[in-house]
Amino acid sequence: MARLQTLGNRVATQGSRLATSAPGSWRTGKTTSSQRGYNYEWQKARLVHLNDNPLCVYCQREGRVTAASVVDHGVPHRGDMDIFWDKSQWVSLCTHCHSSIKQQEEQRNHRL
Repeated sequence: MARLQTLGNRVATQGSRLATSAPGSWRTGKTTSSQRGYNYEWQKARLVHLNDNPLCVYCQREGRVTAASVVDHGVPHRGDMDIFWDKSQWVSLCTHCHSSIKQQEEQRNHRL
């Protein structure tokens, strides 16, 4: 039976957290999701949004029916709480589409 290898020292850390933000990023110094705005108030609003918009919009465009589990900010908020709480920008996505297609779109747009 093959052994699962751990990442060990291959994952860079800063103190007790993963190094996830680039220098000068709006995330710098915000070590928890709650500090970035994803607090209890967000969790409640997220559930209301998913209840009202239960399907992944990207999958729907492709003719698939997939339950959404992520509320994405259609316009990256980058710490701007006015954009963060603008419900007209919220988009329901499945985990796969959020972690793949949406991330690729944001990387492409960031390079432009």
